[in-house]
Amino acid sequence: MKRLSVIGIVLVIFTSPAFPQKRESERVANAGRVITEILGVPDDIPQDLIDKAECAIVLPGVLKFAIGFGGSYGRGVMTCRGGQNFRGAWSAPSMIALEGGSFGLQLGGQATDFVLLVMNPRGAEGILNSKVKLGADAAAAAGPKGRDAAAATDVTMRAEILSYSRSRGLFAGVSLEGSTLRPDKDANKKLYGKELPAKDIVLHGRVGVPASAKQLVATLNRKSPRNKSR
Repeated sequence: MKRLSVIGIVLVIFTSPAFPQKRESERVANAGRVITEILGVPDDIPQDLIDKAECAIVLPGVLKFAIGFGGSYGRGVMTCRGGQNFRGAWSAPSMIALEGGSFGLQLGGQATDFVLLVMNPRGAEGILNSKVKLGADAAAAAGPKGRDAAAATDVTMRAEILSYSRSRGLFAGVSLEGSTLRPDKDANKKLYGKELPAKDIVLHGRVGVPASAKQLVATLNRKSPRNKSR
């Protein structure tokens, strides 16, 4: 009888509407910690590139798995500069999923943090509207490191998305070609308590910044308060 009572309590907890929201909130908070740590290191992502980015995607703890030729899956958040022409403060986040091809997580299955900078409105609109395959639907490149982007190649500067990875303390630009990014509609519903298109969250300001995203948004607003892309 006592065992049945315990099982019942566990089922109530896991099926409660508050549980999925808590899980998504923890993902958002984790993304905030990752971006704070990475942007706190001067020689990681060049300031010039952050200042020219329209959006940022943070995917903490992406895991590699072996199916066929391998693959990876991760969930995280996407936030953009709000207002017309991406000129405002950083927005409330939309949940984002990363899926697809093997992209070189070589450290024995170690979870890897990714930060992606979306460098133009076309790239941002594409990801927020539907699934986007990197390298096909959107030009992507490994992001350059250092205090400035002076050494960046033409390929890098033409890319719509610049990607970085961090695993076991090592930080580097990494190619994500062949993988896909898409809005995580179910996760957005769990986080915000209602169905909302990713575009409405990020570009149209239909919801406020949740408590779990305060660190993420505050860090980006402090590090790059103005869009210098144009």
